Amino acid sequence: MAMAQGRGSVMQGFALGLVVVCLFLGADVAGAATYNVDWSFAADSWSSGKNFRAGDVLVFNYNPSVHNVVAVDAGGYSSCQGSGPTYSSGSDHVTLGAGTSYFICGLRGHCGLGMKMAVNAN
Repeated sequence: MAMAQGRGSVMQGFALGLVVVCLFLGADVAGAATYNVDWSFAADSWSSGKNFRAGDVLVFNYNPSVHNVVAVDAGGYSSCQGSGPTYSSGSDHVTLGAGTSYFICGLRGHCGLGMKMAVNAN
């Protein structure tokens, strides 16, 4: 009888530990924020003053017949050139990783007119 009781408390402890682990793992996902980006010629100042975390989602909203979003590296951001994943739906969801993410509009001249953005996520 004592053995059955001990086995039950071990299972209860295991179940409780599993619940705690799931809560910790889910905390980052549950804490992720979604930001709607007005992807326009003033996009270069959009991210200032905002605190981003890895896992946050940016939703780029724009007219896909005249714009797109290209994920680039720091050099591509500075030079307004580069290749990387290109988004063109007009409502693109991009999940941020840790560090700085760079985005430009890949259409000729748009990046130079301010249609670019650097976002730092902790």
